[in-house]
Amino acid sequence: MEHFQNNELEYVVDDYYDVTDFEDDDFSPRSASNSIDDDSIDSDFEDDFELSKPKTDTSALEARNGKDIQGIPWERLNFTREKYRESRLKQYKNYENLSRSHEDLEKECKEVERGHKFYDFQFNTRLVKSTIVHFQLRNLLWATSKHDVYLMQNYSVMHWSSLLRRGKEVINVAKPIVPTLKYPGCLAQPLSRVQISTMTVNDNLMVAGGFQGELICKYINQPGVAFCTKISTDENAITNAVDIYHSPSGSKRVMTANNDSQVRVFDAVNFACLSRFTFPWSVNNTSVSPDGKLLAVLGDSPECLIADAQSGKVLSNLKGHLDYSFASAWHPNGQIFATGNQDTTCRLWDIRNLSESFAVLKGRMGAIRAIRFSSDGRFMAMTEPADFVHIFDAESDYARGQEIDLFGEIAGISFSPDSEALFIGVADRTYGSLLEFNRKHYDHQYLNCMF
Repeated sequence: MEHFQNNELEYVVDDYYDVTDFEDDDFSPRSASNSIDDDSIDSDFEDDFELSKPKTDTSALEARNGKDIQGIPWERLNFTREKYRESRLKQYKNYENLSRSHEDLEKECKEVERGHKFYDFQFNTRLVKSTIVHFQLRNLLWATSKHDVYLMQNYSVMHWSSLLRRGKEVINVAKPIVPTLKYPGCLAQPLSRVQISTMTVNDNLMVAGGFQGELICKYINQPGVAFCTKISTDENAITNAVDIYHSPSGSKRVMTANNDSQVRVFDAVNFACLSRFTFPWSVNNTSVSPDGKLLAVLGDSPECLIADAQSGKVLSNLKGHLDYSFASAWHPNGQIFATGNQDTTCRLWDIRNLSESFAVLKGRMGAIRAIRFSSDGRFMAMTEPADFVHIFDAESDYARGQEIDLFGEIAGISFSPDSEALFIGVADRTYGSLLEFNRKHYDHQYLNCMF
């Protein structure tokens, strides 16, 4: 992936995409600078806060009554939402590392019946706001239940309770971090001012990677940080992706993918490094199959790899994408997996026949930066860098879709473990927020009442 010196924590995409046209005088003025200075790094939130719903938040009822889900005051602007969307589609410039013709790619893309509604808008809050460190990395939001979401906000990992409608700081990585785990030979070391580039939360364990090759592991229900270290001294060692999974034996593991072309596997109890695999290019993303046996490896190459998760041995080369890949996900059945690429497509693969992808799904205007399957396997969601999240119905062979249309850079997406909720983190100076959508259920109770 692209590497650049990022001395300040800020929206690196500002020159690329901005929504400042929407600034509203009624909202609190934003800071003149997006960087974090030493006087303000102690805490983004001194304590838990619980407030009545501010006017900047939007409920499902308000949205049904005509309010914009992000609170953008279109009626006060000199252009309509439709005109602005048209302008954005024309002006947006997708970032590509390789310049290749997309003419044949367009013919491959599956025709999708759009306009379906699988998830309904439920709530949007600006009490917590996602932020992004690197414009190509968008795995900065995870839901552990339909009421609990974790996201990055500047130097803080925040927890949002959609039930209580309040946020709480879980960890502040601007301060010195001293690991609590100590034993002879432990590789843990103190860290400070970490710029978190990627994160995941699973089974009460939060794992985050940093812009300078850091790894942070924290148990959500315990104070302090269990383990942290710099896993590489390479100056181009940004941690691009982290994953928590179970090996075939049932042991919990942590996997990291770094710009130094290495994938590392750690034990999730003592965080010892168990193995490392080296690939020919910077590794941007990895994901392990549900049975813990196969590993999808994506990076600075149009080709994607399937490797043995235990040995790192490459088993298959997947061809079809035209640019670098940054996203992957496995269907719960373990046979299907998806890859997202800067060529604006997501490819679906079947491990029983990896000679070619069985479907190509296209976004509207940008790269596919994150992909998630719902836990029941019914839906797959993919996000572009900005403005669009797409949901596909797996039961229809991905031929039916829902398009969530918003404005702003997208920091991450996550289904809740029960598949009942979908959360979207929007990174924007003015309209940065957390959006919640709830799964639509068709209630036939009225028929029972008739009988």
